[in-house]
Amino acid sequence: MADPARARKLAVRIRQIVSATIEHQIKDPRLGMVTITDARVTSDLREATVFYTVFGDAAQAEDSAKALASATGVLRSTVGKQTGIKFVPSLAFVADMVPDTARELDAALERVRHADAELARIREGASYAGDADPYRRPAEDDEDEEEAGATALDSADDSADDLPARTRSAS
Repeated sequence: MADPARARKLAVRIRQIVSATIEHQIKDPRLGMVTITDARVTSDLREATVFYTVFGDAAQAEDSAKALASATGVLRSTVGKQTGIKFVPSLAFVADMVPDTARELDAALERVRHADAELARIREGASYAGDADPYRRPAEDDEDEEEAGATALDSADDSADDLPARTRSAS
């Protein structure tokens, strides 16, 4: 097992080399506007996965995938020459779906923004179906509650005084 930092550095270097080689050396007419987005190397440095995107429709993406598959040998030998490592990792090209997913998320967020704006527009002239405060409150004011509480305490004191008097008169 190699050091994870070494694997990351090799992945970055492979991404740079493959990108430059595609741009300057590969002359396949099927190869469209390809962008190398990422590369990942296994921890044993034996396999590298190169992620790419293609600007264009599905047919151009398919043609570019075929062109990259046919240029794998040239790209691997170029990586071996420029990195100077003992064992050159095998290259696998995988279409990167992150940009497509990002476009779908952007479209979904835009639909949500429009729906939210429409809801806000509808809500502007709306009023509550019932009272603004749907919770029931006692009809008494706060001052009346304090007076009622004081009166209840006074009557409780009076009844407590009456209780021992009754017990005394019974004996």
